[in-house]
Amino acid sequence: MPGYAEKLTENQQRTKLKEAVLAGQATINGVSLMIGVMDSHFMMGTLNTEVGRVIRVLYTTAKQRKLPLIMFIASGGARMQEGIFSLLQMNTILMAKREFDATKQVSISVLTDPTMGGVSASFAFKNDLVIAEKNAQIGFAGQRVIKATSADKLPANFQTAEDLLQHGLVDDVVAREHLRGYLATLLKLHQRG
Repeated sequence: MPGYAEKLTENQQRTKLKEAVLAGQATINGVSLMIGVMDSHFMMGTLNTEVGRVIRVLYTTAKQRKLPLIMFIASGGARMQEGIFSLLQMNTILMAKREFDATKQVSISVLTDPTMGGVSASFAFKNDLVIAEKNAQIGFAGQRVIKATSADKLPANFQTAEDLLQHGLVDDVVAREHLRGYLATLLKLHQRG
């Protein structure tokens, strides 16, 4: 797509990141784990072939090392400049996640603001535990699109983490300042071998 390479370069220079996700091994309160962090400051954290590759490697490495996995998700969805290649990442990530599941290690999604589009419709909700950050906007299509295509009046808390919890779509809502301790407790409760 015209201008895409320039847009990537501009985002790399502005954010000092190579792409919209960082991944590696970490510890939380002494528990080793694999961690992935999507960054909405880099092209709204959109999913493309490279982001998909990093997330697949994250699941594969967690499987090989028999470690639990936490994904911090912030995304505007699929990166439309890459078209079908971007959309295919959703399925390839789910395949890597399925292979990771054989380890019986826990996988946790932390949905942050915003978690939207194809990312919310695929791997964001597929981990064993789905935690949402307090006040995060989470959904598929944004409110503006829904308002433009529907005559219905949307409730004030539409697509908020709290609304998703009330409807049973997330396991819990946690304020950012409490996430570390909360996740440490989950990891200790689900520790294996």
